[in-house]
Formats: sequence, structure tokens, C-alpha cells
Amino acid sequence: MRRKTREVKIGGIAIGGENPVAVQSMLNVPVEDIPGNVAQAKRLEAEGCQIIRVTVPTPADAAVVRALKAAVNMPVVADIHFDYKAALAAIEAGADKIRLNPGNIGSEDRVEQVVRACKERGVPIRIGVNGGSLEKHILEQYGGVTPQALVDSALYHVRLLEKHDFHDIVISIKSSNVPVVVQAYRLLSRVCDYPLHVGVTEAGTYRMGLIKSAMGIGTLLMEGIGDTIRVSLTDDPAKEVQAGFDILRAAGHAVPGPEVISCPTCGRTSIDVAGIADEVERRLRGCRASIKVAVMGCVVNGPGEAREADIGIAGGRDCAMLFVKGRQVRMLRGDIVGQLVEEVYALLSGGQQREDVDGMQGALSE
Repeated sequence: MRRKTREVKIGGIAIGGENPVAVQSMLNVPVEDIPGNVAQAKRLEAEGCQIIRVTVPTPADAAVVRALKAAVNMPVVADIHFDYKAALAAIEAGADKIRLNPGNIGSEDRVEQVVRACKERGVPIRIGVNGGSLEKHILEQYGGVTPQALVDSALYHVRLLEKHDFHDIVISIKSSNVPVVVQAYRLLSRVCDYPLHVGVTEAGTYRMGLIKSAMGIGTLLMEGIGDTIRVSLTDDPAKEVQAGFDILRAAGHAVPGPEVISCPTCGRTSIDVAGIADEVERRLRGCRASIKVAVMGCVVNGPGEAREADIGIAGGRDCAMLFVKGRQVRMLRGDIVGQLVEEVYALLSGGQQREDVDGMQGALSE
């Protein structure tokens, strides 16, 4: 069962409560390259990214927030570390959320100024605790980065905001250690109802980063923990967005867009399953309808194993059997990918596939 959290609005998107888990990413273009940041943000928005974050190291860098707000429709989060004036400038520039740890920006007066500005404009604050940012006294108390140390650090910053009657808060507690991350979020979810931004930080390059993120984020989602996610990869941020939706789908969440499933192939396979599956995914990119498409290597197990698919093919020699909801429909020859994609769109539009089953089994067994 999904953990019930309070709702927090980030621009036009709400997280927590009954809202779907939102996928976000962070721009990695140098902050002074405003056209580059805008171009990357537009590309991520086209990939389906729902929330975008950008670093704002100085007050002058808040110009990138203003430019992004004028260019994209998704909420823009300003990432602030130590300069409270950068936070104030980002809020003035239209930031929809601030990522800031109040204990890092100095005096009580500075915290109060940021809180007041956020209240006036309805801007929430994400407290973002990482294994590398723990306070010295907490590290000394626990002897290192532990799940409870991460939780205690987050709650320390929460109290600094609650002291000023500010409760429009989102929390993240990340580490590069997956078991530590999972246990930390479990502990935190038991002691507060603020929405949680879930992820594994410094997860690594695409291969290992994807594995660690899937294990950490996926485990928590399966336990009902998490209101927004970011897959951190040392790679193109577009891959973070794609991976985020894939992890959500794998965890059983409703995700817009096609899901292509395919078999691992074996000695019976006589079509290019990998190539066909990749090409089908490419051609269906941009489709927002939820549909499951199967690409199977043979008829021995194909239709049966892919019974839950809405539509798919099972390969023969230079041909493939088209099946819809487990029912054999007709033989595809020649441009198999093109015909399959056409059939997908026909199914989505309510069209009917043509019956052509004569000689099907013989052709598949040739």
C-alpha cells in the first residue's frame, strides 16, 4: 500500500497525497550557458520529465531560472547550497521549489528571510541530505554515514523550518550505498508524513547507476515509499528520465507510453528479436498511450508467455505471426517492424486487424 503523505504543490504539479509519483532530473550544462540549459530542458520535457532542477550557485545565476520558466512548462527547482541570497534571487526569478538545507545558510535571520519569501510565493523547500553532507556532530555520534544518521540530519533541518511555521517541505536522504538508502527512507517514513524525494546519489555510470537506482528506488516504491524520484546517472539526463519511468512501470505504477517486452531468444529464434524490439521502441517513442507490445522469438512459447501483452509478434523464418490479446491474427512478411507499428496504432484507434491465418502454422515451422 502506498504510504500516505501530505500534498505539496510544485508549480503545476502536486506530489504526495493521492498524486502519481513524479519523475524528475537535473540539468548538467554549465549554469552560465543559459541557451544550453534551455535547450537541454526542452529536450527533457519532450522525454516526459515532470520536474527539472538547475543549480543556482550565486544570485546572478538565478537568471537561468527566469529563462527556464519562460521556455518550459514543467516546474523548475533551484538547487541552493550555502548562499541564502541565491535562494532569494531564485525565488524572485520564479523558481517553483528550492532545494536547500537551512542549517547550511548561516544565521537564524537568513533562514527566516528565505522562509518568508517562500511563504509569500507558495514555494516549497526540499531538504536534501546526502551521505557526504552530514553534520560533524552527527557523524561523530554515529561513527559514520548510517541510516539513522541520515534521518537525524534531515529532521534537524526540518525543525529549523518548522520553527518558523513552515511545513511546505519535501525530504530526500541519499547515499551511494543502496542498503543504507533503503533503510534510511524506511526509518524516515515512520516518523514524518512529508513527501519523499527518492533516489540513490552518486550511483555511477549508466550500467551500474541504473542497477543501483533500480534496486534502491524500486525496492522503496514496492514498499509504498516515494512521491517523486530522480535516477542519478553519470550520463545524459534524458536517460535518467527514461529510466525513471521504466522503474515506475516495473514497480507496478501506471506509466503513460508503450511498454515493449521481448524474449531473451534461444536456438529456436530465426528473427532479429533484439533489432526488432529496439526499432519498435524507437518508432513508438512519443506515443503516450499505455499499451504492452511483445516481440517474441518463436511460436513455441511466444504467444503464451506474452499472454498479458495487448499486441505482439512471434517469429518464424522471415516472417512473424501477429497476435492480439493472445489471439492469432495474421502473418507479417517483409517490413515486420513497420507492419507491427501500424497494427499498434490501429489497435489504439479501435481499428480491426485483418484475418489471414491460412497456412500460418506451416509458414512458421518452415
